[in-house]
Amino acid sequence: MFISAIENVARFTRPIHSIMRTYGGKQVIPGAATIFFVNNEGVAITCKHVAEMILNSDHINQQFARFREERQPLLNNPKFKQLLKGLELKYKYQPETIIQLKNNFIDSVDRISGFDVHLHPTLDLAIIRFKGFGKILYEDCAKFKKNGDDIKQGKFLCRLGFPFPEFSNFNYNQQQDDIEWTNTGVNVSPRFPIEGMVTRFLADQQHGMYGIEMSTPGLRGQSGGPLFDENGVICGMQFSTKHLHLGFDMEDKEVMINNSVRKISDYSFIHLGQCIHANTIKAFLEQHGVRYEEA
Repeated sequence: MFISAIENVARFTRPIHSIMRTYGGKQVIPGAATIFFVNNEGVAITCKHVAEMILNSDHINQQFARFREERQPLLNNPKFKQLLKGLELKYKYQPETIIQLKNNFIDSVDRISGFDVHLHPTLDLAIIRFKGFGKILYEDCAKFKKNGDDIKQGKFLCRLGFPFPEFSNFNYNQQQDDIEWTNTGVNVSPRFPIEGMVTRFLADQQHGMYGIEMSTPGLRGQSGGPLFDENGVICGMQFSTKHLHLGFDMEDKEVMINNSVRKISDYSFIHLGQCIHANTIKAFLEQHGVRYEEA
C-alpha cells in the first residue's frame, strides 16, 4: 500500500545522527532524529525538541571545553580530588549530566555554516533553514495535503523516520577526552516506516484542532518525521507518543514458561502516536514566509 509512497517520501526525509556522553562515563551514546525538507532552498521542519537539542549542543560542548581548561592545571595538585569536586559544583556536573553532544546531518546539504531556526511558541514544531551550503543533497521536497479536512478518522497513514541508531562511525578519544566522528564504521542507519489508523484528533482551546492521533506509536528517532498517505502526500509530522492504561492488569498470574509454572505480573498500555496536522504546519510555514508545495 505504501511502497511507492515510502520511496518518494524518502527522497526528502533525512536523519540527524547524534552522539553524546555523560559526565559519569566514557561511553559514546548514539541517537537519531528526523527532518524533512519542504522546498529546494534548504528549509526543513522537525520537532521543536529536536531543534532545541541542536541549538543547545554548542552551549553544552563549550561549557565542557571550559571545564577541561580549568581542570588541566589541577591534575598534578595533591588536592586534586577536593579541587575537582569544587569544579564539578561550579559547573553543576552530576554523573548523568550530558557534557558533550555532537550532531551530523546526513545527506542534507554539502556544507553548513549555521542555521536560522524558528520555534513554534507552544507546539512541538520547528523550522530549520540551513545556511552556507553550496548544493542540496536531498532529491525532492514535501508536498502537503491541500485540503487537510480530508484526513478523517479511520484513514490509514504511514510515518517514516530513523528510530534505530545503527551507525557506528564514532569514537571516544582517550587522549583528547573527546567524542568524535570517524571515517571508519557504519555511517548510515536504515529508514523505518510504521503505518497506523487515524483514531482521534488533537485539539485545545488555544489552537483548535492542531494534531492527529494514530493507532500505533511513533518510535524514538522518528520525531520530526513525515506522516503521509498512500500517495506520499504529507498529512502531518510525528512529534510524540502517549501511553494509555488499558486496565487489563494481571498480578501474580500463574503461567507455564519453559515447562515450569511461574508467577508473572503485567500492566497493559496502548501506545498512540501523536502528529502535528498538515494544516498547522502550513500555517506556521506561511507565518515565516517559507515556500512550500501542495498536492
